[in-house]
Parts: sequence; structure tokens; C-alpha cells
Amino acid sequence: MIKSPRGTRDLLPPDTALWNFVEAAVRDVFRAYNFHEIRTPIFESTELFARGVGEDTDIVSKEMFTWEDRGRAESDKGQSLTLRPENTAGVVRAYIEHKLWDRGLNKLFYIGPQFRRERPQKGRYRQFYQIGAEIIGPAAAGSQSPARDAEILELLATLLDRVGITDWMLELNSVGCPADRAKFDEALRQALAPVVGKMCTDCQRRAVTNPLRVFDCKVPEDQPIIDTLPTINQFLDEACRTHYEEVKNILNAVGVPFVENPRLVRGLDYYRLTTFEFTHGALGAQNAILGGGRYDGLSEALGGPAAPGIGFAIGEDRLVLSLAASAESVVRKPDVYIAPLGAGMNREAARLARELRRHDLVVDLGDESFRLKKSFEAADKMGSRYILIVGENEVAADAFALKHLASGEQVTVPRGELAQRILPK
Repeated sequence: MIKSPRGTRDLLPPDTALWNFVEAAVRDVFRAYNFHEIRTPIFESTELFARGVGEDTDIVSKEMFTWEDRGRAESDKGQSLTLRPENTAGVVRAYIEHKLWDRGLNKLFYIGPQFRRERPQKGRYRQFYQIGAEIIGPAAAGSQSPARDAEILELLATLLDRVGITDWMLELNSVGCPADRAKFDEALRQALAPVVGKMCTDCQRRAVTNPLRVFDCKVPEDQPIIDTLPTINQFLDEACRTHYEEVKNILNAVGVPFVENPRLVRGLDYYRLTTFEFTHGALGAQNAILGGGRYDGLSEALGGPAAPGIGFAIGEDRLVLSLAASAESVVRKPDVYIAPLGAGMNREAARLARELRRHDLVVDLGDESFRLKKSFEAADKMGSRYILIVGENEVAADAFALKHLASGEQVTVPRGELAQRILPK
């Protein structure tokens, strides 16, 4: 038997109802904040991620699905392509390619699959889904303002509340500007030098290539060493410190609670200033639902004009996992199951189903070959509220036996009154 590849899975009913509920709620929230959808290709030039995400990150060095896309002739030089491991770089590439700065401030969102070759674990897959958003544009359009950072964070608080996650925690930090990072990197190198030999092999590599990545380490034995290292907030210049304070002031003003985490860094090289994560206890040790931050230098790194921006990505798989207990509450079960009895009744049942569905009722159909007992069993199994009997006598009278399955009450209802009788009160 052929099975789905490792790290992937099929999304099946009734779980897909929960996914649709989440995505519909997300779209409603984005609409309220004047965000508009963007859809980029699921694969891009490998160079985009090497330059945008960073060659020294685990994503680029270990986790990407990459291949050479050769031309028709064997001699044609191919292009290296990669299934997108994240979507911010692709959105900024589209921003540059289509000169979206002409539109001023761009507020964009996306929903779709991403791909990383990493070890599958609870809520993490090699093909996973992200909901994300970016605010990007020229500084003159206000894209650099701390008000944009606070708006993104307030949107996320609204979004999580809307889908039913109320016990989230927002962790907040600033990773400063490139000049701050350079000073911090040097301090980290000096602090790591005498202790890095006691750390995991990944941290030993990171200490050389990009010391900030040491804070991404999840190895328990390394945490006591990491706790002794300097923090970025010791190195923020006045402008960065002022920006961070204003973000916090606005969050306090709008009532979005947060905790400061001076060791919070994001795993991608393009982040500047504000960084954040929302966590949720239902996910265990790996409890981050989403993360993001500001990336004011990314457009320039990809060959575009200066375009300050801030964004986030929600791991939709993990978001849905945290809501799994409420799956039953969002699945809309049939309002009525129509049971045709006898030859020729499938046609009459189909006519009735069409009429009722025009009233936004969920209708399922049996078959004229079923015995009445089998129809009742099918209606009960799918959780239908009513069963509607369609036989020769009912058709002749143009009135039908309608039974409420929970109470057992059965009444005869004229065709024209059926929809109003079945509609949820």
C-alpha cells in the first residue's frame, strides 16, 4: 500500500471543518484591518532564500527541498529552485518585482503550504501550513512607525480571541538595528569562547557563523550556559530603544498584555527591531503558535528599494491542534436527511433537496433502495437533526412526514412550509 510521505498527512473530515472555520475567521479579521490577499508561487529561486533568510540559518543549510530545474537540452544550464520554507521572502520579492511601492503602504496576507525537511513532531510537518501577513512600503508611507508594529500585535490578539484561543501569551523583544547587532555579536563571541566547547555541535557551529542563532538552541543541557550570555537589550542605541518603548506604550494603551523576553530572537537573518512570539500551553514544550518581527533591510538585501516592513507567520497546523477539542462545535451537521421510499422516489427527493438547500439548509440524501430502518440509521450516524420521509402517498398529498430525531416528534408538513420548519430556531 502506498502511504503519504513522511512528514505529511491528509486532512480529512471532520477536521477540515475546523480548518475552514479558522481560515474564515482569519479572513474576517484581516478584512477588518484592511489587509488584502497575496498568492505567491510555492517554489522560488533558491537564491531568494539564501539571500533573504540567510545562508547560515538551519532553514537554508539543512531544511530546504531544493532541485536543479534543467532546460530541455542536457547542455542547458539549470536554475536552482526550492519549495518555499517560509513566505515573507516571496512576498518581498513580489513587492519588488511588481513595484508595489507605487501603492504606498501595502498590507498583505497569505494562507498556504510551506515546506521544510525537518524531523516531524507534534504539530510540525514537512509540508505545513502558514497564515501570515506583512505591512511593507516606503518609510514615507509610515511603514517604519512603531504604530505598525503595535497594529500587527493587536490584530493577532484579536485573531486568537476570535478563533477561541483566550489563554495565549505574547512574548516581546527588540533585536535592534545592524549596528546594535554587530556590537552584540562581538560580545556574544567573547562570552561563548570559553564555554562553547561544552555545547551541542549546532551551537559550536553557530558560535562561528552567527552567534545570535545560539538563542534558538532547544538542547536542555545548553540552557544554563545560554542563561549566562549577554542580552541584546544591553546594546540597543537610543533610536531602537525609543522605538521599542513606543510599541510597548501603544500595546498598554489598547490593552494587549505582553511579557518581555530579552532572549527571544527569530530564526531568520532579516529581522530588525521588534520581534515577538505568541505561545499557548496546550502545545506542550514546543508551545509557539506564531512568531514574527520587523525586517527593515530585507528589500535591499533582495535588490529592491528601502522598504521597512513587519510581519508574522502563524503555524496553522499548531493553531488547529490547540483548537482540536472544539472541533465538534464548528462542524455543521445535516439539518435534514431525506429518505426516499420506493421506485421513482429518488427524483422526488432530489427536487425537495434542491428546494431546501436554497434556504441554506444542509441536506443529505438516502436512496430509494434503502429500507426505512437503514435510512434512520444513516441519518442518526451523520448527526442529522431531522429525517424527511418521501413516499408515493407524501408526494400525492404534497405534504411530508418530518421527524425530529432527538425528541422523536413527528409531524406532517406541507411542502411550502418545510424550510421554515427545519431552519434552526
